Amino acid sequence: MDFAPSRDVAPSPRSTGAASTKIVVAGGFGVGKTTLVGAVSEIVPLRTEALVTNESSHVDDLAATPMKSTTTVAMDFGRITLGDDLVLYLFGTPGQRRFWFMWDDLIRGAIGAVVLVDTERLDEAFAAIDYFEAKQLPFIVAVNEFDGTQRFPVDDVRDALALPATTPVITIDARDRGSVKTALVRVTEYALERLTGMPVTAAH
Repeated sequence: MDFAPSRDVAPSPRSTGAASTKIVVAGGFGVGKTTLVGAVSEIVPLRTEALVTNESSHVDDLAATPMKSTTTVAMDFGRITLGDDLVLYLFGTPGQRRFWFMWDDLIRGAIGAVVLVDTERLDEAFAAIDYFEAKQLPFIVAVNEFDGTQRFPVDDVRDALALPATTPVITIDARDRGSVKTALVRVTEYALERLTGMPVTAAH
């Protein structure tokens, strides 16, 4: 099990009186879920990672991520405080198909999800999108703009993923705290919009 470098720990929701909720971060193998959680978490993020070995090569497709040496085998976990009254707990799902049996437990109690995608491997996003649609869990799609990859308008990404106009599609840098925070604010807004049927604008 791997732990990220230490950083300052923020007050707990219990000590501040803030409400807390849960967001799931999903997507294909190697798309940046662990990086996203680590970039924004105000506590030391929990990472259940294992080394990628030759024995797993017949079940995990590593062709698109040849430099990736570890893989999430259970979940990533982090926490971020938004304003004075809301704390988000982040749960990153494992990307490989053989660990998908954990997803039902990971989404329990979540208000929404972020589906992180790589435009060079859009086909890997369909499984997560289909899953959240079937579970009727509000989700947004966040295009992780890797260095050196071709950029596409979000409407083109929406069309390629056959998403309705009501599903938010945004671009982010999973390494950047501010960019990730914007995505988390958006999925929180969208979940509240779905719940209340009214537009919501949070304080950014």
